[in-house]
Amino acid sequence: MSNRMPALFVGHGNPMNTLEHNRYTEAWRNVGLAVEKPKAILAISAHWYVNITAVTAMQQPRTIHDFYGFPQELFDVEYPAPGSPELAAHIEDIAKPTYVGQDSDSWGLDHGTWSVLTHMFPDADIPVVQLSINADQPFDYHVNLGAALDPLRDEGVLIVASGNVVHNLRMIDWGALGQGAPWAHTFDDAVRAVMTSDPATLENTLTMSEARNAVPTPDHFLPLAYLAGLASAAKSPTHTLLDGYELGSLSMTSYQLD
Repeated sequence: MSNRMPALFVGHGNPMNTLEHNRYTEAWRNVGLAVEKPKAILAISAHWYVNITAVTAMQQPRTIHDFYGFPQELFDVEYPAPGSPELAAHIEDIAKPTYVGQDSDSWGLDHGTWSVLTHMFPDADIPVVQLSINADQPFDYHVNLGAALDPLRDEGVLIVASGNVVHNLRMIDWGALGQGAPWAHTFDDAVRAVMTSDPATLENTLTMSEARNAVPTPDHFLPLAYLAGLASAAKSPTHTLLDGYELGSLSMTSYQLD
């Protein structure tokens, strides 16, 4: 199935990546240039972490600036991509018996989505829907739902999961630009070994002692579970799109499933 859309997990990191040009944003831009233009994009962002599984179903999702303390220039960013109620309804259908609600007016596109898509598809002319991460469900729920979404890749839908393998804001070291703490490297390396060989076993990495620091809350790690599920459905491991660390306690490692 060489015409299948790829699926990605992107370490989105600092919202300021939206405005910057660096090796992370360059990699995102290159993905956008390399893939056939998608018919639509399904985004799974760490920042829509709620107690229900839902998908945005509005015609024109709003750009959500879900952060504070950043320059006004970042708050001025808009990503006016259209939505797709039709795709939202289709996702509801293919996920059955798992319930996926239709969100017509609550959410939109948060910075976990648009900080990446502004570089991948700067024209904002591709319909985008966003899937929430259900905080009430166990890890395998997210892996299985990811697997259920696999048929979308044959329908021209690019799936972009956005989070961070290592994400601990309380342990940030502002002097560690481009660096990761030893525990961050250990956990990130273990995850990479799994994602490039047997993604279905991803949950095992959370038993590591380093996971307490690397994944203090599950929100930024769970988007990777969706790519693990997609990889399991495709019976294929992923490959590393790029890697890197920032501020000691953030991993920017990203993965692609072709």
